[in-house]
Order: sequence, then C-alpha cells, then structure tokens
Amino acid sequence: MITMAQRIQQLRAERGVSGPALSAALGLPRTAVEKFETGRQTPTQDQQQKLASFFGVSAFYLRGESDDRTQMSDWMDGAFMDEPTPAPAPAAVRPAKKAAVSEDGTMFDAFLNSKKFQEALRTTVLDVLRSPDGQALIEKAVRKAGSK
Repeated sequence: MITMAQRIQQLRAERGVSGPALSAALGLPRTAVEKFETGRQTPTQDQQQKLASFFGVSAFYLRGESDDRTQMSDWMDGAFMDEPTPAPAPAAVRPAKKAAVSEDGTMFDAFLNSKKFQEALRTTVLDVLRSPDGQALIEKAVRKAGSK
C-alpha cells in the first residue's frame, strides 16, 4: 500500500508544483511539504484536508487508504452533491516544474483562475448570502438602490 508521503509526492509531481510553492499556497511553513514527503512529519487532520482539497482528492486517497480518488469518508459526505463528479483519469507523473503562475507571472492570479478555487468561492459567497446577515445585506442594498 502506498504511504501518505508517497501520495503527496505523487500528487505534487502531477500538478507540477514545487514543495515550497505548495506550502505557501496552503499557508504552511516553507519546509512543511518536504517534511511530509520524507515522512519526518505527518500532516494534521486540518493539513490533510487542505492537501486533499488542493489536489481535488479524498482524504482516504491522500492517506493511501484507497486508490479511488473520490471515495468519501462517510456516506453523508456525498448526500448534498448536486451532480456526481467523475473520477479524474490518472495523469502520468511529470517532473516537477516551477510553481504555476499566470500570464502576469503571479501565483495568486493563477490561483484565482483555478476552477476549484472559483467553485469554493462561489459556494462560500452563496452560503454567506443565504445567511441572516447576508439577507440583511441584500435588503439594505435593494432599499438603497430603490431610493436612487
């Protein structure tokens, strides 16, 4: 069975992201990913979730407990999915390259162009707007627009 250290290394290589760039993208110390990949340190549950989200895989897959990239940890995890997401085809392992950057040359712009990030942002905004505070904000904006 594959170890979590091997799985992190494999996923990072598939994405073509350097260890320090991945650490920065996840808000971790610069050498954190290197320690995870060498097995000197095990990611916390929170760090495992961040890594799994970044790579678009389940935590089970990240930990090497499954070869299915989409396996849920609990049957309730999939209860509210709008559409089933097909498992991505395994990609050939590519040699690591410099961190993904946009045409502007900034990693942040590349992150903003990520479909996963856009979906997470969309979900968060909708959750906020559906909250009582969000509804109050919408009502205030409608009143303000109506008074002009």
